Amino acid sequence: MSWGTELWDQFDNLEKHTQWGIDILEKYIKFVKERTEIELSYAKQLRNLAKKYQPKKNSKEEEEYRYTACKAFLSTLNEMNDYAGQHEVISENMTSNITVELARYVQELKQERKSYFHDGRKAQQHIEICWKQLESSKRRFERDCKEADRAQQYFEKMDADINVTKADVEKARQQAQVRHQMAEDSKADYSSILQKFNHEQHEYYYTHIPNIFQKIQEMEERRIVRIGESMKTYAEVDRQVIPIIGKCLDEIVKAAESIDQKNDSQLVIEAYKSGFEPPGDIEFEDYTQPMKRTVSDNSLSNFRGEGKPELKFGGKSKGKLWPFIKKNKSPKQQKEPLSHRFNEFMVSKPKIHCFRSLKRGGATPEDFSNLPPEQRRKKLQQKVDELNKEIQKEMDQRDAITKMKDVYLKNPQMGDPASLDHKLTEVSQNIEKLRLEAQKFEAWLAEVEGRLPARSEQARRQSGMFDAQNPATVNSCAQDRESPDGSYTEEQSQEGEGKVLATDFDDEFDEEEPLPAIGTCKALYTFEGQNEGTISVAEGETLYVIEEDKGDGWTRIRRNEDEEGYVPTSYVEVYLDKNAKGAKTYI
Repeated sequence: MSWGTELWDQFDNLEKHTQWGIDILEKYIKFVKERTEIELSYAKQLRNLAKKYQPKKNSKEEEEYRYTACKAFLSTLNEMNDYAGQHEVISENMTSNITVELARYVQELKQERKSYFHDGRKAQQHIEICWKQLESSKRRFERDCKEADRAQQYFEKMDADINVTKADVEKARQQAQVRHQMAEDSKADYSSILQKFNHEQHEYYYTHIPNIFQKIQEMEERRIVRIGESMKTYAEVDRQVIPIIGKCLDEIVKAAESIDQKNDSQLVIEAYKSGFEPPGDIEFEDYTQPMKRTVSDNSLSNFRGEGKPELKFGGKSKGKLWPFIKKNKSPKQQKEPLSHRFNEFMVSKPKIHCFRSLKRGGATPEDFSNLPPEQRRKKLQQKVDELNKEIQKEMDQRDAITKMKDVYLKNPQMGDPASLDHKLTEVSQNIEKLRLEAQKFEAWLAEVEGRLPARSEQARRQSGMFDAQNPATVNSCAQDRESPDGSYTEEQSQEGEGKVLATDFDDEFDEEEPLPAIGTCKALYTFEGQNEGTISVAEGETLYVIEEDKGDGWTRIRRNEDEEGYVPTSYVEVYLDKNAKGAKTYI
């Protein structure tokens, strides 16, 4: 069916319809454009979301991503970035393949439509002019015929009147003939114009208008086909990214399947393992005897020197820090029954204190002596690895400078070799500093791992003799460095918490006796004891050792009867008295 034959008289309606078709196309372009903006916004939000939950560098979160579940979550975040990238691809392809192309096509379509309807209006104007000419010639012919008829009637009237002169009659006859000739000429002209109009009208309705309308129809059909193709492209753009999106989702599933709960549990052990043994059993103490109870064999009071004068502490004793610091009791303080204290221990929320968590002035010691042995070993190993990487980096830089210097020596025009000497010396000094630092940390690491002697041979021999005689007591004392639940948290001792029952401190409820001195020590550095249980020392000061380092990096010393506390072992040089009774060494 052709618009030219079927819609020959619907010029105005076709003009409205084709304009409506262009409006539909522009509406579809707007729809696709808004879709691309949504895709871009969605991709941006996805990227921001993934960035928000990415672990921050050099933070605690970064350490948490050692666990497989956290690694899987990190993989999910990375895949979400790729997922967002595919939505950006959708937006880009829709913009280039649909929005831009259709916008260009709409401009061409408007120009084409404008030219077709211009030709149609031009044909309409031409046929209207022809019609006006026909009407004009027709009216002229009609007028001339009427004038000729009136002239003929006047002549006949003059010819019949006997009173009219012959000249007047002749004049009337000539006038009638002129009018008749004019009517004939108008008739001929009207006939010619009519034939011409009929021809033009036939051409208009059967040739010009059908051709124009046919072109308009073809233009409209191309528009319909083009919008259909754009819709297919719209779907294909989405379909093209489906495999990649599916791959992203597969990677997320793969990451989820890689989660290993056993491995994560092992990482928890490695992260928090202290290396100490749990505390031993609490021994039964018989209070039915009228005499003063005897101290358990494995109590720390066995290590007190017999026959030594008892030293009474003054009122400067600090609150109890379980299990390292003994609570000084006033002579007027009455002892509470063991059962009462045990009940309080069982019903109260345990707040276990440990001296291990104390920090010097709020800062972590350089040798990490505030950490449990296992954690300290890991920190030292990590520090050694970092230093080795820095050493290797400096060595690579030194090699590069050396090669450049050789090039300058061979080709002086490229540069002055002497200009590199300062840089080479600086790098060599840095390497030496890093090596000394690495050796220091390796020595601490070896001390923790037991590869190097941490103390003098005299102390080691003395410790070996003591360990052979009292193996159970050594183990018990080492165990007491850890709280019952294995934690190493520090809290201020409270009134109720001072009654916590410890394994090897069964004499806690009796009057405290000062520990005997087992040697002396000299402070190598100044230490500000700002935490509870510590004591401040000045460089070069000599003090008494009353309890040696038990593997946690702290040594208990005494300045006088009123002042005693713990200092880092690395801050003092210990001289043990080999003959002191109760001397003990822990390697």
